[in-house]
This record gives sequence, structure tokens and C-alpha cells, in this order.
Amino acid sequence: MRLWLVRHGETEANVAGLYSGHSPTPLTPRGIGQAQRLRTLLADVPFDVAICSALERAQHTARLVLDAREVPVHTSALLNEMFFGDWEMRHHRDLTLEDAQRYAAWCSDWQTAVPTNGEGFQDFTARVQQFIARLAEWDAHENVLIVSHQGVLSVLIATLLKMPASSLWHFRVAQGAWSAIDIYDGFATLSVLNSRAGWVPEDR
Repeated sequence: MRLWLVRHGETEANVAGLYSGHSPTPLTPRGIGQAQRLRTLLADVPFDVAICSALERAQHTARLVLDAREVPVHTSALLNEMFFGDWEMRHHRDLTLEDAQRYAAWCSDWQTAVPTNGEGFQDFTARVQQFIARLAEWDAHENVLIVSHQGVLSVLIATLLKMPASSLWHFRVAQGAWSAIDIYDGFATLSVLNSRAGWVPEDR
């Protein structure tokens, strides 16, 4: 099975530098263009199924990537980005003033400190690991498109490669690019990371 990993396109919150875990934030014109380019780059991939975050920015990206193709799309909240609670749609400059103690604690120990009324890293990674545990449901499929978010996809890669979830920073997933993980007999290989090349079948 190959997992084709796509991060949602650029959003208004990305441009403004805001924390946007579960909060709605639309794709920018650039983000729409990134997804449309991915549609072209991945046009020849015979996707069996797509699994998408429940958040609209990811679903919009998936719709643009797949366009009119008849690919079943499943939604999973397990693929949602980390929830930042009271910090949603806030800039770090604001948080250093408005929630200084909690924000400083999180910045110095992001693995155990929790955003105010938000989701801690441990709970977030446990959620992503729940999704990984359910991948067996898709074993019959050869090509699975996953459209999600930076944090989710980075933790997904690290975990599948048997690395600590805290290793996510080694796998920054770019917008407007595609990555691929091949899984055979339970062994995962990161075959492609952040490609902007068109995929061509090997027999061409």
C-alpha cells in the first residue's frame, strides 16, 4: 500500500501567522493554485480511496486535487490538526501578553504543557496513532490519498518510521507538494518527501 500525503494549501491564517488548529480559515488564491497544481502532478495516480481531515481547508484541497475523478472520499476527524483552544486564531505576539505564563510554559516544554483549553501534544499524537491503527481497514487498496495538516502528517511519518512522535520536526511537509510512504508487511518506507514533480507510472 502506498500512502500519498498532501497538506492543505496555504490559508489566510498561514499568511497572518496565526494558530489555526480547528478554526475555519479559507485557502488563499495561492493555496487554491497549489492544490490545482497537485491535481496536475498526481493526475496519473490511480487512487483507490481518499481519506481527508474533517476541516474545510483540507476538504477544499482534496476536492481540487481530485477534481471530477470518481474516487471515494472518507472524512476522519482523527486527521484534524492539533486543537489550540483559547489560542486559536491568535498570533504568538498576542499570547506573550495575554496568556504569558501558559504560553511560555508551552514554548519551553511543548511535549507536556497544554495550550489553554486546548489539546496537548500527547493527546494529539495518540489521536494520530489511532488513525494509524485503523490503516489496516484500507489494506486492500494500493493507492490511498491522505489530505491533512502539517502537524498530523509529520507525526504520521515519524510514527510509521518507528521514530518518537517528537521527531515530527524532521519531516516538515510543504504546501503544494506531495509525499509518499510505502507500507509492505507492516514495514514503512518514506519514498518521497515534498515533491513538486509530476508522477509517472514506472512502466512508461
